[in-house]
Amino acid sequence: MFLRTRLAPLFSLLMLAAGMLGAAHAAPPPVADFFGPSSFGGAQLSPNGQYVAAKVPGQSGRDRLVVVELATSKAQAVAEFSDADIGDFQWVNDGRLLFDSTDKDVGVGDINAAPGLFAVDRDGKNFRQLAQRRSNFITTPAVARLLPWHTYMLGQRGAQDSDAVYVRSLSFEPRGSVRSEQLLRLDTRTGRSTGVPMPGNVRRWVLDARGEPRMATTLEDGKSTIWLRENDKWRAITTFDAWISSTDDFSPLDFDADGRLYVMARHGSDKTAIHTFDLVAGKVDPVPRFSIQRYDFSGRLIRSGDRLVGVRYLGDTYATEWLDPDMKALQEKVDAQLPGLVNLISLPRRPESPFVLVTTYSDMQPRTYFVYNRDTGNLNLLGQSQPKLDATKMGRQQLVTYPARDGMPIPALLTLPHGAKATDKLPMVVLVHGGPWVRGAVWEWSADTQFLASRGYAVLEPDFRGSTGHGAKHLTAGFRQWGRAMQDDVTDGTRWAIEQGVADPKRICIAGASYGGYATLMGLIREPELYRCGVNWVGVTDIKLMYGGSWFHTSDLPAQYIRYGMPRLIGDLETEAEQLMAVSPVEQAARLRQPLLMAYGGADRRVPRAHGTRFRDAVSATNRNVEWIEYPEEGHGWRLPKNRIDFWTRVEKFLDRHIGPDAVVQEQANQ
Repeated sequence: MFLRTRLAPLFSLLMLAAGMLGAAHAAPPPVADFFGPSSFGGAQLSPNGQYVAAKVPGQSGRDRLVVVELATSKAQAVAEFSDADIGDFQWVNDGRLLFDSTDKDVGVGDINAAPGLFAVDRDGKNFRQLAQRRSNFITTPAVARLLPWHTYMLGQRGAQDSDAVYVRSLSFEPRGSVRSEQLLRLDTRTGRSTGVPMPGNVRRWVLDARGEPRMATTLEDGKSTIWLRENDKWRAITTFDAWISSTDDFSPLDFDADGRLYVMARHGSDKTAIHTFDLVAGKVDPVPRFSIQRYDFSGRLIRSGDRLVGVRYLGDTYATEWLDPDMKALQEKVDAQLPGLVNLISLPRRPESPFVLVTTYSDMQPRTYFVYNRDTGNLNLLGQSQPKLDATKMGRQQLVTYPARDGMPIPALLTLPHGAKATDKLPMVVLVHGGPWVRGAVWEWSADTQFLASRGYAVLEPDFRGSTGHGAKHLTAGFRQWGRAMQDDVTDGTRWAIEQGVADPKRICIAGASYGGYATLMGLIREPELYRCGVNWVGVTDIKLMYGGSWFHTSDLPAQYIRYGMPRLIGDLETEAEQLMAVSPVEQAARLRQPLLMAYGGADRRVPRAHGTRFRDAVSATNRNVEWIEYPEEGHGWRLPKNRIDFWTRVEKFLDRHIGPDAVVQEQANQ
């Protein structure tokens, strides 16, 4: 079942520029409905649960910060810019918010300002700028009172009982990656700040249940060290390899009100779970407190007041294990009103309020926000992220597993167009995720996937070996396997879809970004009879270029990752150059003869434009069917809605010509 329109909007201001779902039409939804800006997002409860703040576009299209008083349904825009959008935000306390800025109309290459930091009361009063948006060569007294431009939000809510918050002041490597994060305690009314002493180059902080910095993780010479703060002094707990995990590693997760530390650790198992850590003995409790059968733990603890009441985790999709009986009962009530959906309940920091926030979604429905009143049982619609899309017309997703050629089970996400069956021999796009050391297959709405499904394509998204989230064995099996076993997993998934009757063997295209773009090129090169075409955007083409470069095309990959991580995760360029060149697409470009669409950002620092131009020039010597797109202002992906819409419009036409309706017409004409 899906969201019914009987749940009327609660606040007309929030629904500005967010029309209700229209009637279904035979024609697929416009590209802009998938890739245009969000109409509503980021909803957060105030600590006392009496207010909700969210980002909502105004008449100008700029995102504003809106606060709603839940008891009266009164909504007010409390902060907005004429030349920028509200970016991230958080509640400082019940009456004040911290936020930064962004500009969704400007690409990475054209950004000339940092996010800055700002604060405002929930009624729109007492606005104050706290950090610069630009580096100023001429300093005035007003500018001197501001924190420097490289000051950012921490992303942890803290105690939320004063006007102060913790923020990060970043320092950078010459390549542009972060070297360390200095923690500052910032008074959002006066603008005054004090620094927290650091035990080294800190890359991560953990606040305790009182909102105070208690743990830090430093990175030095390829080693991570976890530190504990006691009586304003730091004590090293453990040191381990930063890039290759072992069974003894752990990652701090959170503290409870009693000071008990919860960590994520394998502790001899294939998959990470939540354990407690004895701070005196310096040991992980061998008995896990919470684990997921088929996945590494990824998630957070949920507190209500001083009590630990639940665990939010990522399994097939996001879910919640409630430890509190009342919360279990509440979840059942919400699920009964919103059946067939994932319903994530967010609690205020203080439990006295009757209101909770519900974020709901499915494979077919984009994220939608509700407010639930525990006293009355009323559920009211707050806003929809993509209100123009009809969820009942989206494709259905299913998590599948297929065997690789060596017997390793490979998880994947299979999406079928609306109304299609898994035996229809559909044209198919094999969509390879980037990273590659990330998790790809999650059951949730995806613009890329649903757009392709709306155009009649089945979509297979394999979590090839090397993907995270599926245990140590699955992860480490991908080490040093670029273009080899990792690529075999993608190939084997494609052949599996053909054998199952999902895919028409004559109409399969491979596509992906970043590492996925690399896998697209290697798939076309290695399997010319399997893939009819390919779409590569911001993909790696020259492995050697990842390790070095010149001043005009150096990657922003961290220096420590290049020195300590890449030789063991990808390969050692000094001792294994020949093997790496054998799986570097630019060295094999003459073998690629299928139609290819390539797109790169002119301001990409992660995979510089040179990766694209070098491969384009090499492949064009023997392949006339190469299309090139460049967005000069874009970085590693498409930030601007207009470019997202343009890119996917081009992809639609490209696929149509080679595996879509036009390809069928052409094939019939040639018979």
